[in-house]
Amino acid sequence: MFEKLRALKERYNELSEEIAKPEIIANQEYWRKLMKEHAELEEVVAKYEEYLQVQQEIESLEEMIDQEEEEELRWMAEEEYASEKKKLETLIEELKVLLIPKDPNDEKNVILEIRAGTGGEEAALFGSDLLRMYMRYAERHGFLMEILSSNYTELGGVKEVIISVSGKNAFSRLKYESGVHRVQRVPETETQGRIHTSAATVAVLPEAEEVDVHIEPNDVRIDVFHASGHGGQSVNTTDSAVRVTHLPTGLIVTCQDEKSQLKNKEKAMKVLYSRLYDMTKKAAEEEHAQSRRNQIGSGDRSERIRTYNFPQGRVTDHRIGLTLYKLEAFLDGDMDELIDALIYAGKEMHLKETQ
Repeated sequence: MFEKLRALKERYNELSEEIAKPEIIANQEYWRKLMKEHAELEEVVAKYEEYLQVQQEIESLEEMIDQEEEEELRWMAEEEYASEKKKLETLIEELKVLLIPKDPNDEKNVILEIRAGTGGEEAALFGSDLLRMYMRYAERHGFLMEILSSNYTELGGVKEVIISVSGKNAFSRLKYESGVHRVQRVPETETQGRIHTSAATVAVLPEAEEVDVHIEPNDVRIDVFHASGHGGQSVNTTDSAVRVTHLPTGLIVTCQDEKSQLKNKEKAMKVLYSRLYDMTKKAAEEEHAQSRRNQIGSGDRSERIRTYNFPQGRVTDHRIGLTLYKLEAFLDGDMDELIDALIYAGKEMHLKETQ
């Protein structure tokens, strides 16, 4: 491990010199590539330098303990030595986590899908709460969100919505959101004040590009039809809605939010590419079935991952057993404490599997 860390530190120093050279800066494409590599190494190198400083401090304290004749000063040095040794052990564990290979999809954009589950209109209303939660989270992180397809109830609930989330590390921040989200609260339609349990499902897919998945033109059937539901002047007046069917897999994607048939087709194809990419990725993961079962969140939509309890003002993630009593703030997009914990737990799980 430490040989690898030394090599990474050397590479980081080389990059620091390279990116400052005028001739490198002049080649913007190459410079951006080096800057990206430099930024990726920054955290692990900083942690390694902290480790080296603590190690040096420990060596100095060992020397002081061996040579110090005054008992009180030696005792103080021994106390500090014990503290620094604990710090060193913590840094070693943190370095192990940082050296875990990154998920190649972490820097991709996201296709996020929300669907109402059990609970009728209340489930749809909860789906709209989740949509707002993710929109607020995206705003906090500077992500760009675009609704690709939507189907709402008359009360404003979400039957189904598909969103594109674009931004740095969007997938790495949202990938553990896939699964069943359960809500416990008194619905607005409940006259006797009884608490109901409803659910909505969330799917998070890495946004795929044409280079990630090849689709033969003959494998796709495209149907056009009148858009339906609540909306503007184009609803039920023009054949703007598009249904794309991938014949080999039977996957169907429908988009009708845009007035332009071409734009709806582009959005539908973006979702289709991502779903096919996700299918391919999951098939590869199934070859390592045991590893997949041990992951923090398999991405299975049927897995109940989280409960939002309104009477107690809490949100509980069942995968890592973490409960936060800040439901209102969480639903307003303040999700980082939980998401950071999930990311760290995922890395620790990966580390255990590779040891």
